[in-house]
Amino acid sequence: MTQAPQATAIGQPNAVAMLFFFAFIAVTLGITWWAARRTRTTEQFYAAGRTVSAGQNGLALAGDYMSAASFLGIAGLVSTTGFDGLIYSTGWLVGWPVVLFLIAEPLRNLGRYTFSDVVAMRLRQTPVRLAAALGTLATVTLYLIAQMVGAGGLIRLMFGFSYELAIVLVGMVMIGYVLFGGMIATTWVQIVKALLLMTGALILALLVLLRFGMNPAALFAEAARQYGEGVLVPGKLVSNPLDAISLGMALMFGTAGLPHILMRFYTVPDSRAARASVFIATGVIGLFYLLTFVLGFGAMVLVGPEAIRAVDPGGNMAAPLLAELLGGTPFLGFIAAVAFATILAVVAGLTLSGAAALSHDLWVSVVRGGHAEAREQLLVARLATLALGVVAVTLGITFEGQNVAFMVSLAFAIAASANFPALILAIFWRGYTTAGAVTSMAAGTLLTLLLIYLSPTIQVDILGRDAAWFPLKNPALITMPLSFVAGIVVSLLAPERSAAEAYAAVERRMHLGEER
Repeated sequence: MTQAPQATAIGQPNAVAMLFFFAFIAVTLGITWWAARRTRTTEQFYAAGRTVSAGQNGLALAGDYMSAASFLGIAGLVSTTGFDGLIYSTGWLVGWPVVLFLIAEPLRNLGRYTFSDVVAMRLRQTPVRLAAALGTLATVTLYLIAQMVGAGGLIRLMFGFSYELAIVLVGMVMIGYVLFGGMIATTWVQIVKALLLMTGALILALLVLLRFGMNPAALFAEAARQYGEGVLVPGKLVSNPLDAISLGMALMFGTAGLPHILMRFYTVPDSRAARASVFIATGVIGLFYLLTFVLGFGAMVLVGPEAIRAVDPGGNMAAPLLAELLGGTPFLGFIAAVAFATILAVVAGLTLSGAAALSHDLWVSVVRGGHAEAREQLLVARLATLALGVVAVTLGITFEGQNVAFMVSLAFAIAASANFPALILAIFWRGYTTAGAVTSMAAGTLLTLLLIYLSPTIQVDILGRDAAWFPLKNPALITMPLSFVAGIVVSLLAPERSAAEAYAAVERRMHLGEER
């Protein structure tokens, strides 16, 4: 089989990449200008006026979810570790049925802008929203760091810019999207990104399969021939079964607790559209993750793990190297621009959800007690966006060169341990109380942060110590059940009569939608 070229254009300025990059920026800024003229109210800023169709929201959900970790990270993991890299694909994909059957309809019918609207609906607003904002901001911040560092590294490798300039550039464009266009602009940026990503992945996968007679089995057989049968069986990346279960729980249930994903359900007109959009998103994401199998093994066979690690030790350049091998420098430029678009769209969605937590949950609902004029709400939302953008740029520069892979899994672990249990208990259990909700969310967030710090990911991989206090790399197996138990036990010990009495109205609205 053909091996990777000795000399690669990665790391040198790429004219095609720059052309696609600036074309994408021009198109999306045009969308932002158009959206800014239609963003006059808080509802338009946070929820696109609830006018997004099921098809549009399905594509936007897919665009919001398929991050650089999906495109670059999974292809890299599969190309260097084989079968085990697919645990991320399957983990992220199987979370969507949970969203479809448990979350989508109740969330759309009960909330307005954030998931804490649902949790706090029949409980005391201030403590619940404070605890929810803690989990939301922890998840968003860690996710943002990983995306910003990924963006800086990618642009430095592909365009020849300095790392700091790359981070500032991403920050400025992302702030522009959200600050002026709100959810309307963010939605269309994510739709454009989803279409570009699927197009790039499909073309690249087809080029790989053409080398093997359009037969994936022949590709896998060649991988086994070159690198042994071990690449087709689990155990190289995650050897401890408990680690595999814990990581799977974080990826699966964390999906149903990610603030920027949950926020998208408020953009559609009704619960039926919410369900349909999840169905569409699941199909698009499922197809994409099937393609990552082909891309990962294609890079393993055609480029080779050693050549991939020589360019980037983490393996994140596997897909761009494969594109260069199969389509030359121009196709490399296109794939690099698609990867950049992927990061930019996800960062925009994260920033908007973080701004919603700061402005809607903290300022409007806690500081102002729910009594803030629409103009004031919109101003605070935009100031929160600006602040989060500055924080994202600062953290991106601060964490340059650091191993940030653990931050993505940590973000999912917090979402699975703090947000998901609170959401499920608030929707389906009459006996849930304010004290139970606050305890559950705070325990899920803080315990996850503590156990990650004590885990091998930090203690061994980052700090270089010989052993770790906590044996699992991802703590979801421990923290998610404890979060449920904490919420249930505290609610039983300190019952709240008003919350139980209000459940009937919540249940009716959950099934029938907003009361007329």
